[in-house]
Amino acid sequence: MRPLLVYSLRLCLLGGVLAPAVPALAAPPASADVELWRRECAFAATMAQRDLQAFAGFVADPAVFHSGPTPLKGRDAVRTYWQRFYAEPAAPFSWYPDLAEMLEPERLAHTSGPVFGNDGALIGRFHTLWRKEPDGQWRVLLDHGSPPDARDRERHARPDPEACR
Repeated sequence: MRPLLVYSLRLCLLGGVLAPAVPALAAPPASADVELWRRECAFAATMAQRDLQAFAGFVADPAVFHSGPTPLKGRDAVRTYWQRFYAEPAAPFSWYPDLAEMLEPERLAHTSGPVFGNDGALIGRFHTLWRKEPDGQWRVLLDHGSPPDARDRERHARPDPEACR
C-alpha cells in the first residue's frame, strides 16, 4: 500500500508542476459562470457559422459596440456595420471566452477572451458586458476590444479548438 501512496503523491506533484503549461481548458474554469460561458461560445459560433441573423439576436437593442470608426449604437447599427464580417465564406476572425463572471447575478455579467485572425494569429482581446433581458436571455450591452497583452500572448499563442466544447 505504501508504494501506491508514494506513486500517487509523486503524480500529484508532477501535475502541480505541469498544470501551468497546459493550454486553456476546454471547459470553463471553476470560477466562471457556466451559463454565461456557453452563451459567449454560442455568440462566437455565429461567426464560424456565418449567421448574421443569429449574431444580431445576441445583441441588445440599446447595445454599444466599439468596433467601428465611432461607437455603434443600437442593434441595427451593429448589424449593419458587422454584416461586412459575415459577407465572405470564411470568417475573418474568431474568439472564445477565457473569463465569464457575474457582476450582478441575474442582471449584469462580463466576458473576455482572445481574438484570432483568420490565420490563427492572436490579434486582440474582447471585453463584453451582458445584460439579462426580460425574456430571460443574456444579450450584449457593450462590446469593445483591446490589444493582446503579455499574458494573452503566453496563454493563447494559437486558437484552442476545444475552448467552447
